[in-house]
This record gives sequence, C-alpha cells and structure tokens, in this order.
Amino acid sequence: MAENLSLQNFDWDAYEKSSKGEKNEELINKYDATLSAIKDNEVVEGTVISINKREVVVNVGYKSDGIVPAAEFRYNPDLKVGDKVEVYIESQEDKKGQLVLSHKEARASRAWDRVNEACEKEEIVTGYIKCRTKGGMIVDVLGMEAFLPGSQIDVKPIRDYDVFVGKTMEFKIVKVNNEFRNVVVSHKALIEAELEAQKKEIVSKLEKGQVLEGTVKNITNYGVFIDLGGVDGLIHITDLSWGRVTDPKEIVQIDQKINVVILDFDEDKKRIALGLKQLTPHPWDALDPNLKVGDKVHGKVVVMADYGAFVEVADGVEGLVHVSEMSWSQHLRSANDFLKVGDEIDAVILTLDREERKMSLGIKQLKADPWENVEVKYAVGSRHFAKVRNFTNFGVFVEIEEGVEGLIHISDLSWTKKIKHPNEFTSIGAEIEVVVLEIDKENRRLSLGHKQLEQNPWEELEAKFGVDTLVEGKITSLNDKGAIVALEDGVEGFCTARHLAKEDKSAAAVGDTLEFKVIEFNREAKRILLSHLRTWEERKEEPKKEAKAKKEAAPELPKVEKTTLGDLSALADLKANLEAEAKPAKAAKAAKAEAKAEAPAEEEKPKAKRASKKNAAEEPAAE
Repeated sequence: MAENLSLQNFDWDAYEKSSKGEKNEELINKYDATLSAIKDNEVVEGTVISINKREVVVNVGYKSDGIVPAAEFRYNPDLKVGDKVEVYIESQEDKKGQLVLSHKEARASRAWDRVNEACEKEEIVTGYIKCRTKGGMIVDVLGMEAFLPGSQIDVKPIRDYDVFVGKTMEFKIVKVNNEFRNVVVSHKALIEAELEAQKKEIVSKLEKGQVLEGTVKNITNYGVFIDLGGVDGLIHITDLSWGRVTDPKEIVQIDQKINVVILDFDEDKKRIALGLKQLTPHPWDALDPNLKVGDKVHGKVVVMADYGAFVEVADGVEGLVHVSEMSWSQHLRSANDFLKVGDEIDAVILTLDREERKMSLGIKQLKADPWENVEVKYAVGSRHFAKVRNFTNFGVFVEIEEGVEGLIHISDLSWTKKIKHPNEFTSIGAEIEVVVLEIDKENRRLSLGHKQLEQNPWEELEAKFGVDTLVEGKITSLNDKGAIVALEDGVEGFCTARHLAKEDKSAAAVGDTLEFKVIEFNREAKRILLSHLRTWEERKEEPKKEAKAKKEAAPELPKVEKTTLGDLSALADLKANLEAEAKPAKAAKAAKAEAKAEAPAEEEKPKAKRASKKNAAEEPAAE
C-alpha cells in the first residue's frame, strides 16, 4: 500500500530533466538524424534488400524496412537485390509497428505522366499481360492497365489468346485518352517497321514463275493467304487445283508448308498472286488421246446451273451437259430437275476440243429417240393417255411419254362446253385421254384432241333442243352480255341479258335454275340461244289468245233489234200521236200509187218494182 502511494507521488518531470533523461533525449535526437524524413501518402525511392516468392523487402532509410507484395513486381521479372524502386508510404507504422509500403500505388501515382511521356517520345515499354478480355488482352504497363487489341498482338492472326496470359512483352503506346484515362498498346507496331523493310527486300527479288516455300497463314472462302517469310501472298480458290474446289480447306491446312509459284505481283500495293495447281501438269494434257466424239464416259457432277451440269470425267477435266441434252422432252425445265451435285452418271461425248479444252456431253443419247417410229407407235386416230404439262390461251400441251409432246387445241377439248381458258377444263399434272389427229415429225409435234373420243352430239341435240322447245337450265356464269346456262347432257346455252328478265323483276344470279325457251339452235356454230323472258311473257298472252280463238270459232247469231223509245210505257202516248199524224201521208202515197198503175205497162214495171220495194220498207214503220 505504501509503495503504491510512493509511485503516485513520483515526480516524473523532474526525472526526465535529470542527467539520465537528458542523455536519452540526446541519443534519440542523434538517432532520428540518421533516418530519412518521410511522410505518409508520399512517394519515395527505396532499395530492394530481400526478395522471396511472397514479398519484397525495401529499405527507404527509415527506422524499419517496408514489405511490398511480390505480385506488385510481376511486370519486372528481372528484379534483384540492390535495385532502386519507388514505393508509396501508406503508413509509417501499423498496429505491429511495421512500415507499410506499396509499389503499385507509387507506380500508379506517377504512371499517367510516364505514359504520356512514353507515347510522345514513342518509347518502348515493358508490360505484363494480366488476362483476356473481349477483343484482346489487359496489360499492366508502367503501373496502369492498358488494352492490347487482338489484331495488335502479332503480324499474323492469333487463334489462341490464352497462350499469352502471364507473359511479359515489349509494347508501344499507340493511343492515350486523357479524358477517360484509356491506354492502347501494340506489340505488332514494334515489328512492323522491321517487317516493312523485310517486305521491300523480298518483293524486290520476286519474279514471275518463281517457286517459293511458304506457310499457310489464313484460309478464307475465296482463297488461301501464304506467309512467304515476312510478306503475304494469296492463292485464289481457282488456282488451288485444276479441279473444282468448293472449300479451300479440302486442299490445305493452317500452318502447312507448301511450295507455290508466283503468278503476278504489285510492288506498290505489295500484292502477290500465287498459284498451287500450276506446279502440276494440266489434266487435259494427260487426257486419253484415243477419246473421241460418240464415246461413252463416266463422271461425277461437280457444279449445277439452270442451263446445265458440269461433269468431271477425269481429274481436272470437265464436260458440260446442257439441259437440252438431258432429255428428249421439248418441255423446258431446269437442269436441277434431272441431276444434283455428287451424282455419278454415264454420258456420251458430243463435242471435243482439245485446244480450247472444252467438251460437251449428252445423257439423252443413251436412250433411243422416241420420234424415230412415232408414226407407228402413235398413229393418227390412236388413243393414248397423256400428262398435262402446260397451258396457253389457245390450248393444252401434254406429254404422252418423255420426248413425245402434243397440243390439244382449246376447240378440241369439248363438243358442248364453251371453254375460255384450258384451266377451266383440266389442271397441270393431270392425266387426260387424247386422240392423235395429226403428226408433224419434222417439228416433233402432235396435234391431239379430246372431244374426238366421243361422237359429235349436235346432230342428235337438234331434236331435243329445237327452236321453241322449253327446257330447264342452271346459270353457271354471268357477265354484262348475258349468262351461260347449263342444260341436260352437258350442253351449254347462252341467254342474253335482256332475255334474263324475271317476271318478279328480281335479278338473275349464278346458281339459279330457271325455265328457258330455245329461240335459236345453230348446229354448225354449236350455239343454242335461250330466253327466260319469253316463257312468262307468253304465259300472260295465253288467256287473250284463247278468248280470241273462242270468239272466232263461235256460230253467227241473228241480229236482234235494239230497244226503241216506243217500247217504253212512258212514251206510249207519244208513239200513238206519231202514228196518227202519219196516216194522211200514207193515204196520199197510196193514191199516187194507184194513179201510176194506170200508166203503160213497159213504164210501170220497173217503177212497180221500186214501189213495191219502197212499200215493203215502209210497212213496218207504218205499223
């Protein structure tokens, strides 16, 4: 308890001012004078004093050494003890009393200035390839991350970027973006200048026809690029082989070493045209000299076109089979309807020109010409089944067999139907029975008919569809002029628009079934004219006609006098008075008549006759 009180009362200030305290302070000041004056967050230069796999120990002249992770020195694999390096003071003393340094931060703080300076001076810098990224690689250069495009890794195309990860290479800074702090580097740029000089030297020594060894650098669908030792040349796909080449990979492979011949070159554009097939003899020179026109050959279809097929009959030797030589048929078709690439066929040589290196072939010649005995096999009047191939406005083209075609004129399709276009009667690809009407062997054509399979019905139809005959028909089509009407036995008639009028004033429509009267039957023109109007108009006239007929047929009756005023009781008195007044006049007339009776007989005879007639006429009136 006493000791604790003594410690509490101890005068520490006096102790520090004692001779011993003064001596310690002097020693500390002398020690501090031997150390470098460093501050946090500043960059200083230090010396590497120790290196192992995990860390690098750096002496910056401070009371303790700092430790830097070895990973921060990956860009510099040649680092060794004694090298001077820049480090960033993160902390003079951590919890463990350790000086904390960072080489990465030191490089980063000064890297941008160095990058700009290196870009301006076109300096060569060393960088460490950290990883792959889209389109290229990420490189650590002067403490900054830079982008290395895939096209700038090497002068030749790189197919595997992964092999460069972890490597340290030299680069040239080709682009700096100060705003976004982006850096682009190139390794290719370092060797291009050297290659350019090398190319000029190689091109200056080139000669047409010269054979060189090269390496396949790249393969495209149009040719192969060859590295001739610093300069590239192109073998076009047509110069790879005397035969047809669809894919250059069938002939060469990447990195394959081959001999090529120089076909042409352009010193200004540094373009070199190379050939591979030219190193082998032309196949036409090795073609069998005994081969001649008419010989049969075997080959493989290598190329197809609409107009024909190219057939390889020997390595590099091709012949053309035109589409017209594939079949005896005159029907125009595409060559693809007969052959396809890869087919192996037999053919006959039609033409052979060894100087021009051309050959034409035929396939149809392997079969007999069907027109040689056409007049026997397809005699006039014979019946056959044919396939409809094509239509025209005037008829139907049909094929009886391959190579034997004919035309059915539109007028020979049906006896009774009015056909505007053949597609109303049949369809493409349909089978139809025909009769041979005429043979044109010179032009390889047959005139055919379909209606001739039956007898002409128009002679018998006249009795059934005579003029004034009433028939029932169905309207099948309508136009401004009138309607086509389907009748019995497949016969068609025509009714003009005026004669289509209905009794109820409604309009006629397709599909209506109506009663018609035949107003014209023309056997020669095969025409029947109809009228619906006449049917109901005549029905209306029938009652009038019947009445007239009855009147004309009835016997003539005697005339009956019409009623007079005297027949009426109301006028009886008037009639009596009139009769009384008439009596004196009658008496006078009678006296006169008697006097005349006494005259000579020859004069009285005619007068007597007239008087008697007159009296006879007056007697009823007097009564």
